[in-house]
Amino acid sequence: METTEIQVRTGGREVVHDLTRECEKFLSGVDAGDGLLNVWVPHATAGLAIIETGAGSDDDLLAALRDLLPADDRWRHRHGSPGHGRDHVLPGLVPPSTTVPVVGGRLALGTWQSICLVDTNVDNPTRTVRLSFLS
Repeated sequence: METTEIQVRTGGREVVHDLTRECEKFLSGVDAGDGLLNVWVPHATAGLAIIETGAGSDDDLLAALRDLLPADDRWRHRHGSPGHGRDHVLPGLVPPSTTVPVVGGRLALGTWQSICLVDTNVDNPTRTVRLSFLS
């Protein structure tokens, strides 16, 4: 298995950050053939999604999460910024890991699919993402 960690600066705002290029760069660097790429976010307040980006779906995802998980005072988990408890519920809906097939060293994603970090926690501006390739 080949593995590495990358740091992603998400800043102080909700974000869907496309990781696809970083994943492709990692696969190229380990001379990947056929196998599986596992992407893991070791955080209690972030997740990963495979979605289309750039055509509004990323903004729609954040809007849907705001509807499902409003940043208000309903949450029992109350430290951090107002509504931060919702960030701890996020990984129950947007999981902290995903696995993508790799064929001939390339991600076997669909035409419009991207691997994305989903981060609604405005209190944590930098995220660690672990990429692991298993041939």
